[in-house]
Amino acid sequence: MSSPIVEKKKSSQDTPSQRFEGHTDSVYGALHLPGGQRMVTCSEDGSLRVWNMKSGKQIGDDWRDGESGVYTIALSPDGKKVASGGEDGAVRLWDIDTGKVIAKWLGHTKPVWSVCCSQDGQRVLSGSNDGTVREWDVKNRENILAPVKTGHTDVYAAVYSPDTTMFATGGYNGSFNPGYDKSPVKIWDAKTGELVATLKGHTHSVLCLAWTTDGKVLMSGSSDYSIRTWDTASWKQTRAILDAHISSVFAIAISPNGRILASTSIDNTAQLWNLDNNQPIGSFILHADSVFSVSFSADGKLLTTSCNDDNAYTWDVCTIVKEAGLDDLLLDNSVLAVRDTFINGSHCI
Repeated sequence: MSSPIVEKKKSSQDTPSQRFEGHTDSVYGALHLPGGQRMVTCSEDGSLRVWNMKSGKQIGDDWRDGESGVYTIALSPDGKKVASGGEDGAVRLWDIDTGKVIAKWLGHTKPVWSVCCSQDGQRVLSGSNDGTVREWDVKNRENILAPVKTGHTDVYAAVYSPDTTMFATGGYNGSFNPGYDKSPVKIWDAKTGELVATLKGHTHSVLCLAWTTDGKVLMSGSSDYSIRTWDTASWKQTRAILDAHISSVFAIAISPNGRILASTSIDNTAQLWNLDNNQPIGSFILHADSVFSVSFSADGKLLTTSCNDDNAYTWDVCTIVKEAGLDDLLLDNSVLAVRDTFINGSHCI
């Protein structure tokens, strides 16, 4: 007698909350805009597009300035501007209300794979395949520092620390050639451009970086399939290595409450991680192709991913976490402290 077929119950990892279709080539970036009603994406098709989060429909016309692919975007702290970089090596600043370029910085000689806005909104950091990082003054539209020659053959990630006193870089360091460092993460003084620290551990290209909001921890994802954690007081590696992915880790993001990490990979998946114990939350979030970016909404309830299948997606973080029985991860540490104080105090009557 044959065994009965048991149908697998679908989980929130199987079905996105919304799909955003319209780009005609790979989508490399997707960010939530203030207010929680819209998001912006960038693509190899040369456009940035704004979308209605609820309906999944595009709002207005494409944003374009030439035909070159756009590989990276970053939102200004005031939520009014978007910085972008891409194939032509230019760094652009866009006005969200008009969808027009309000600044264009030239200097990189190869594609730009990373842009980051400073917390005060006065500077934009860019990293390029030309091996340099540059800082741009938003108000004066000028280059602040001389190009920082990082020692990376290609810079894939460049991010400011939360207080903007430093920036971290990651990239390709000629790992296959004898005598080269094995793709370190490097820390730089944002004012002088001087090297502060070199963090060794990854064995292949570092593709993505993320600081915790308090600046005490830096996380890095790599083509060696791993995610590593660094203590910024000692610049030593801490915690366990997160290594569930089976191909390059292309993007990482930390939730607003600092308790959940999201990662994406060339292995066609995204994954949520419990930063309390460094364990995966639920199963992989499956996509049809390589996943190039990930970001949380301001309230941490939605995850947005962008994919090589020309689409972007949103996923319900709350449901994924609750299905895993980890509801507490949705709370801020301050809320947990108050709750624990109340519970402990209730036993001391």
